[in-house]
Amino acid sequence: MKQVEKALRVLIVDDEASQRTGLAGMVNAWGMAADTASDGAEALEKVANFIPDVIVTDLNMPGMDGYQFLGKLKEAGEAPPAIVLTAFGNIETGVRVVHELGAFWFLEKPVQSNALQVLLRRAAAHHSLRNTNRALERQLSYKGSLGEMVGKSPRMQEIFVLLQQAGPTNACVLISGESGTGKELVARTLHALSPRRDGPFFAINCAALPETLIESELFGHEKGAFTGASERRAGCFELAQGGTLLLDEIGEMPALTQAKLLRILEDSKVRRLGGKAEFEVDVRVVAATNKVPEEAVRGGHLREDLFYRLNVFHIHLPPLRERKEDMGSLVDFLITELNRKHSCKVSDISASVHDAFLRHNWPGNVRELRNVLERAVILAGEGTIELKNLPAMFQNGGAVTSAVSPAAYPAAADSDQVHFAIGTTVEEAEKGLILRTLEHTKNNKTRAAEILGISLKTLHNKLKEYGSKEAGAGGA
Repeated sequence: MKQVEKALRVLIVDDEASQRTGLAGMVNAWGMAADTASDGAEALEKVANFIPDVIVTDLNMPGMDGYQFLGKLKEAGEAPPAIVLTAFGNIETGVRVVHELGAFWFLEKPVQSNALQVLLRRAAAHHSLRNTNRALERQLSYKGSLGEMVGKSPRMQEIFVLLQQAGPTNACVLISGESGTGKELVARTLHALSPRRDGPFFAINCAALPETLIESELFGHEKGAFTGASERRAGCFELAQGGTLLLDEIGEMPALTQAKLLRILEDSKVRRLGGKAEFEVDVRVVAATNKVPEEAVRGGHLREDLFYRLNVFHIHLPPLRERKEDMGSLVDFLITELNRKHSCKVSDISASVHDAFLRHNWPGNVRELRNVLERAVILAGEGTIELKNLPAMFQNGGAVTSAVSPAAYPAAADSDQVHFAIGTTVEEAEKGLILRTLEHTKNNKTRAAEILGISLKTLHNKLKEYGSKEAGAGGA
């Protein structure tokens, strides 16, 4: 403990010479190293050279005062914890500085030495723990994982770095990538890396909701706003207050709703359907799409102004077929997770299974890999997963295609046929037929429902079901 105290560096900022000299004397007497500054401007210079572990600063000073000083530190990024000194009876000001400027805590003048000593130690310990946690996060990313995201490939490492840069901010993020690449997992990782991590995380699939309901889900509604609105209902923006809201498949959101969303992003204000007044919301918005964003804009599916507003950070997830060097890490991670889920004791996969996985094109990406492994883990129970534990399409020894994605169904020359591999389940065949039909109709759901001979509501329910399974699939 004595060595820790001697290493502790404290910067004391106060315009009153006697006050800062007296505080510095106490700090040095406790075995810590104190330096002083007479105002915020001098303190900024000292921070650059002295690099304190803790700052003790007065608020009311001539020149650059304590508010401005702490504000500059906050703008610059990671700042040492600060203990602010307030005038007697002005606790409200101290609390406000703690919340608005991120100070560690406050003390009333005249300063009680015992209280200051305790706060200095706690602030230093808090700062050290925070730095240790962030160092461990960086080490984990270098070893091929970040939270529940896995990948040692250069492309995934670049994504991990971008996540660590964007996570602690409030900036909008646009995530793109094929279905099953883990877009919701990226959004959850952003939330976990942000100061909002203790707040709620809400996800809404814009493609799974009828146009008549999406605004009610997003913005909420008042009683009597429309037929069936028997009571007031909070929307996702209200429910995600202080947290993060993921808008999945943003390109499927109706144009009018996109215009309303753009205004909310600009003003941070929401009005419920049928409501007369707006109210402020504090929500970080993350959007996702399985389309190429620029193509969605050109095709009229995504408003250009909304695209630019959302695209502060753009994270594109590569398909699994383009990062097969991550296969080993993903398989190990998923087997561990699935063993825990199903109380199995599978250790690894055989060389033949590994080769089959590398030959496979994985049109369903990490979600497909997880589903294949889940079946294999349950069938194997323990030991090594063999080819016999995989679906039939993996056991032919040749090039493998998937039966759960439109890309896996080669069409005939007239593009009106769909082919299924032996071993395809009824559920997989139904999903493949629906998705291929949507592709044929260029995502015109009304026309697709007519071709399939089902109602539009049934089609929406099926797509919502696929979306919920994707969200639960995990993976990177």
